[in-house]
Amino acid sequence: MSTVSAARTAAPSASPAPATSPARRALDWRVRFGVLSLIWGFSFLLIKVGTQGYAPFQVTLGRLVFGTLVLAAAMAVKRERLPRGARTWGHLTVAAFLLNALPFSLFAFAEETIPSTLAGICNATSPLWGMVLSLVALSEDRPTRRRVAGLGIGFLGVLTVLGIWQGFHGLDVTGTAMALLASFSYPVGWIYVRRTLAHTGHSHLSMTGAQLLLATVQLAFVTPLFTSWPSRFGIVPLLAIIALGALGTGVAVLIQYGLVAEVGPTTAQMVTYFIPVIATAAGVAVLGESLSWSTPVGAVIVLAGAALTQSRARARS
Repeated sequence: MSTVSAARTAAPSASPAPATSPARRALDWRVRFGVLSLIWGFSFLLIKVGTQGYAPFQVTLGRLVFGTLVLAAAMAVKRERLPRGARTWGHLTVAAFLLNALPFSLFAFAEETIPSTLAGICNATSPLWGMVLSLVALSEDRPTRRRVAGLGIGFLGVLTVLGIWQGFHGLDVTGTAMALLASFSYPVGWIYVRRTLAHTGHSHLSMTGAQLLLATVQLAFVTPLFTSWPSRFGIVPLLAIIALGALGTGVAVLIQYGLVAEVGPTTAQMVTYFIPVIATAAGVAVLGESLSWSTPVGAVIVLAGAALTQSRARARS
């Protein structure tokens, strides 16, 4: 699942992007872009299936464990080492909470009471939150008429999805609020990373591996305090959690960094706009979730607004 480019995946470093290798070119970047969109789009379905057999914290812990294992394997193959320095690890601990432990847990709790389609659309609001926060926290970001218009259009789309004219009738307010808070957490973490970890000199893979490891440790402490040992181990929910971690949190990160290195962050972050479409299609087709007209219409409005808020970045790329 992606947000404002690197916000969802991990802490980026200032080290230059590696040159695209011949092996990487063997699979066209458009194919990898499509695979990444599918993986992150189906992640919301996998969360929903996982919560049908396990507690939300258990789903998140499993997701982080299997995602960390994938990155650990990639680091071993590339002979990467974990970053050093107490200061770096301190900042990574905060980043792990804001970009992984907190939003992953919130989405898992949210999908106990809301459809995976709604969770996927809430995720698409991250660029909107990101613009609001960047205008406040990052002095180099200045508002423009187009970006402000995009912000207004985007939140109008959110209200359309939620059915404001019906007084939010039939909507689980708590679950929806959790999903929106999860989406808000990503740009908060991204800005924190940009301010504190932008010049560490460590590779993306090393920083991401450390960040996911720390998030796993955080959930390993929290999960036993708030959940009990499962009375039975459902196979399908367990497989969903494994896929969510290995693919949605491990392989997807590696694919995204490859795309950023090859085609740049601006093109790579366009995957954000495909996620709610795929999440909605998967929820309706596979899980049989209901879909009113306001959901897809509102999603289109949200994505149009989010695209406008990112227009300045595209013009400079």
